[in-house]
Amino acid sequence: MATRPSRTLTTVLGLALAATPVVLVSTSASAEAAKPRVFANCDAMHRVYPHGVGKPGARDKTSGKPVTSFKRSKALYQANAKSDRDKDGIACEKA
Repeated sequence: MATRPSRTLTTVLGLALAATPVVLVSTSASAEAAKPRVFANCDAMHRVYPHGVGKPGARDKTSGKPVTSFKRSKALYQANAKSDRDKDGIACEKA
């Protein structure tokens, strides 16, 4: 003869499942949020990042006062590396 689960066990399992939170994640929305922004040119970048974007640890190559107040982000720099004319690791640096 097969045994049936007791009513108490069924109730406990049902309550445990009902109390478990369900999290829904949209993969397309999170993938879009992860992409760094690509700027068309330095004017567009300066509207958001007035002193440019550089890799962490980058140093401005200049004969004058170096720019140090740029946004530091590896991903953001890589997306906009085309705008780093002097190849110092800072795109669109501006004092």
